Amino acid sequence: MNGVPVKDLRPDDYYNAPVFLDDDYILLTPETPVTKQLVTALQEWDFRQLRSEGTPGERIEVQTAAETDGAEAKVVAAGTVVADAERLERIRSFYEDFVVWVEALFTRYVTRNEVGLKEITDRSKSLVETVAENRKLMLRVIGTVPPHSNYLVAHAARSTVLAVVLGQALKLPAHRLIELCMASVVHEIGMVRLPPQLYMADRKLTDQERTSISAHPLLGYKILKEKQFPLAICLAALEHHERMNGAGYPRRVTGEKISLYARIIAVACSYDALTAARPFKEARGGSASILELLRNEGKQYDETVIKALVYSLSIFPVGSYVLLTNGKSAQVVDVNTENPRYPVVQVLGVRTPDGKEVIVQTSETGVRVLRALTKAEAAERIPS
Repeated sequence: MNGVPVKDLRPDDYYNAPVFLDDDYILLTPETPVTKQLVTALQEWDFRQLRSEGTPGERIEVQTAAETDGAEAKVVAAGTVVADAERLERIRSFYEDFVVWVEALFTRYVTRNEVGLKEITDRSKSLVETVAENRKLMLRVIGTVPPHSNYLVAHAARSTVLAVVLGQALKLPAHRLIELCMASVVHEIGMVRLPPQLYMADRKLTDQERTSISAHPLLGYKILKEKQFPLAICLAALEHHERMNGAGYPRRVTGEKISLYARIIAVACSYDALTAARPFKEARGGSASILELLRNEGKQYDETVIKALVYSLSIFPVGSYVLLTNGKSAQVVDVNTENPRYPVVQVLGVRTPDGKEVIVQTSETGVRVLRALTKAEAAERIPS
């Protein structure tokens, strides 16, 4: 595979073979043009070279939606599975209950100074088991359930699911997955010792306010240690804002001196923060967020954990919206671990005769992903 210098990319060029960000993850397909925005982003992210077996040239014509309807039907008949809507709703209900429980957990600490170790252990066991059995559905759900009015609650819940997914990808044994889950649930508990107007702010914080916020890891450590939580969980709360290059806080710990749970939670939290909408910022798409973390500016994150994130979510993360080569919009519902270029998608606006969702495995010879879409763009393409 040949190197493609980013400086040589030209807007509106079409490469006649896929262009990769690295050995495994596709950035452009032959049907997708280089754009000025892509070149600018790659330069800003300090990507200097891509990889491809192709060369730039004229646009490769692809079949229209009408021409590929038959091909898609064959894909549906041969390899498509019908999603179990009832199962999805059960997982949605499970997650919504989990969010309510997280809110109650924080509320009890604020009002009664109570943090139940056994309760958190039992709930974590349940979540770990549910994620293990329903990973792709859980990842879909956390991206579609309306965010809780309390950002701290929503962030803790989503980050916990992501952390467990990463822990499973890293092959942690069951007892450590449970401990990781517990750590993720309570990693932000120090925040509740701060004025709510700081962590609930609907604006960017001032420098002084950010300094105040930076006390929460130490506050969380003290709370959990006082409540006799295992040391590994206390350290995860203390170190989840530390960075591999020493640029984090509160102690500027570096590399593997940072606990494994904290390194996992750091990546889960950062991905969630990038993809979550706040009053003062728009949510970033899953694909853009994955690229941002892959860039790993300043080597802030554990490379092994970043790879686990990409392995688990792919360059088109579960829950993200994409445009297919037949002109239809779809939502990614599962990754293809053998080839991340071809995720499993749910075609939006398409139902089986009995009204169920249709799931398609994209492939090199069938329907493929052209590019990522925003949720609004995907909605505009759904047939009325």
